[in-house]
Order: sequence, then C-alpha cells, then structure tokens
Amino acid sequence: MTEEDPTGRAQSQSDCGCSRVLTPDYEIRAGRRRFMLDGLAAMGGLTAAMTLPVGFSPAHAETHPVLRIGYLPITDATSLLTAYAMGYYQDEGVQAEKPELIRSWSSLVEGFARDRFNLVHLLKPIPVWMRYNNDFPVKIMAWAHVNGSGLVVGGRSDIESFVDLGGTQIAVPYWYSVHNTLLQMALRKAGLEPVIQAQEAPLGPQQVNLLILPPPEMPASLAAGQIDGYIVAEPFNAAGELLAGGRLLRFTGDMWENHPCCVVCMHEHQVSANPQWTQRVINAVVRGAQYAQNHKAEVAEMLSRDGEGYLPMPAEVVRRAMTHYDTPEYRETGAVQHPDWATGRIDFSPYPYPSATKRLVREMNQTLVEGDQTFLNGLDPEFVADDLVDYRFIDEALRRYPEADYLGSRKRRERLAL
Repeated sequence: MTEEDPTGRAQSQSDCGCSRVLTPDYEIRAGRRRFMLDGLAAMGGLTAAMTLPVGFSPAHAETHPVLRIGYLPITDATSLLTAYAMGYYQDEGVQAEKPELIRSWSSLVEGFARDRFNLVHLLKPIPVWMRYNNDFPVKIMAWAHVNGSGLVVGGRSDIESFVDLGGTQIAVPYWYSVHNTLLQMALRKAGLEPVIQAQEAPLGPQQVNLLILPPPEMPASLAAGQIDGYIVAEPFNAAGELLAGGRLLRFTGDMWENHPCCVVCMHEHQVSANPQWTQRVINAVVRGAQYAQNHKAEVAEMLSRDGEGYLPMPAEVVRRAMTHYDTPEYRETGAVQHPDWATGRIDFSPYPYPSATKRLVREMNQTLVEGDQTFLNGLDPEFVADDLVDYRFIDEALRRYPEADYLGSRKRRERLAL
C-alpha cells in the first residue's frame, strides 16, 4: 500500500457545478460548517448512541413475500438495481417494488432493521457491528461489488502522496466503512496519526483529522475548501474529478486487490422462513452482477440521471466511475500503481470470500472510530466468516449462473481475496 498523485483545494462551490447534478433532494449547502462531533451521528456516523431493535424479528413464513430494496445513490448498489431494471427479479418469480433511494447510511440501516427493506447493500463493517454489537440477525448473502472507491483531494493542493496528508481534514462516509479502514491503513504506513476531533481544534503536522460527511455532499465541500479530501464510493470520486476540480490520489482497489466494500444483506429470519424465495432473490442479484460486469458503459447510462435515474448524476460521470481506470494519467500520478492486478475501477463479483472477511475483522480492530468498539475485542475472524455470511444461496446461484463468477473458479477464490 503506497501513495502518490497530485491533487488540491479547488475553487468556490459556484464553480463546482455539483449542486446542479446532485438534485434538490440533497440540498447541498457547502457554506455550512456542520462537521462537529456533536453532529456526526445525524450525518451518518454509526455510533454507540444509535440503537437497533435488538431481537426484532419481523419476518414471517410467506410463500411470496414482496421484495423491498433500499439503496444509497452509489455504484455499490449496481447489482441490485440492474437486477430490477433488467427484470431479473420478475424472471425469477419475485415480486419486487421499485428500489427506494435513501440519503444516508444511518437511515438505510434503520429502515432495514425495522423491516422497511428486506434487501439492502451495506458497507461490509456495518453488518459486523449490527450482529456482534447489537445482536441483530443480519446475514451477508453476497458481495455487491469489489473495488469501486478512491481518495480524492483538491486539484490545486500540494498533496502528491499519503505522506502529504499530515495536517489535513479528510472526510469518510461512515466510521464503520471499508473506506475508513483502508484510509487508516495507508495513514499508518505513511507514519501519520488519524484523529477524530472538531475541525477547529489544533492539528499536529503528522495528524490527519477524520470526519463523517454524506457522500452527496463531498464534492461540493471539497470545491468550497471545507475539506482537503475525501474517500468514498463512486460516482462521487468521478464527480469530484469532473465537477469539483479534484484529482484522484489513489484508488482503493489498487491498495487492496479486489477488496469487498458493500455487501448484499438480508434478515436472517426472512432467509430461514423463505428459503426458496431467498434463492430466487440471490439468483437475480447474481444475474445483475454478471450483466453489469459485462456491460459497464451501458449500465452506467441506464442507472444515470440521463437514463432510468437511479443515480442522480449525468451519464458522463457514472460512465467515468465505471470504466475510466487504467490510463496513462493515473499511472503517471500514482493513482494506479498495480496495473498487473488487472482490476477495474469497479467490478462486480458476488462471491463473499471468507479470507476477505477475516482480514477485515482483523483490520477493524486497528481502525479508529467514534464510540465504543469493545465488541471487536476477542471477535474471532474465523467465527465471523462462518457465522455472519450465508454461503448456501450464493453457491447455488453460481452453480446456475457460473459465468457470473468473475473472479474465477472455486480453486482461485481464496488466493484472489487475500
């Protein structure tokens, strides 16, 4: 894991154009400075103050449940959205409502916990927190995608490597996110100390202050100079490049090869009560992943504001987020340092590798977050890989649709995930 690539503080929000593409739903107000610790939970920070209905078991045995999908407007949701847009749920005999766009991770988690949604994509550390801190019966059913994130800094700054991040303010989408974990792995390697404090507090030259910011607000906040950079899922990195004067410092998929990020989650009781229905749902998700992997430009257009409107970004931005990766510019700046890995900017591979779960649990123990994380103490990675993930349905789906096994045969799985 290394660094490199120029990037810097951009112009004013009025020059950014972000507010024109993020739609009124998000009401971007880059002028407000609402990054204090007392506002983190409301803005998506998963903290001990947030409660879930422990033991809540809304699912009942139903022959034909209705599928209710909740998602954030990021490319991580592509497999779920493509399965709906292409009619795969219907093909598999599943009645599905139109996916519902949710603005923040906290709202999506709450909606899932209260059975507003029975199929969601969640940042992989979130179900770890839900199951082992809150005793909530969540199950990971598949990976939603691999890679698909990056660290963007201002285009006019002097930041050319992770070492240069000392004394800066960097936004992450959630404390319990692969983004926060990967960022802190890179900061430690660069000899920097991640801290969580008010932005106005003094910051040492070797310290990097981390704060929570909803992804839709990140490009405009970078353009306004309120933050020095952000690490997040697509298409907000592409939006940072095209609309906010930012540049890619590093792609996360170039730091951890084929790393998981968002995962497909369902309620354990729903799965137990309706196994045949669950299998049909996962079949459709796998088909969505396969189609997206093989038709990235087409799917980008379809999901964009100029297509079906699932993502509030123009096609140009979403297309860049899915296809623009191993280029001379990125190699020159160091955003891509492992072209030999042959990864994409985002790829869609649904099998949930056990080795990746184990590594993530180990890394989470070293990741600074706000709130109590004692639930991680003594949490056995081997146990989590077996207990949190349900492999039965994805195994069967890949037997039916083996072409969707993008990362290769069963023999290669563990090696590729490490």
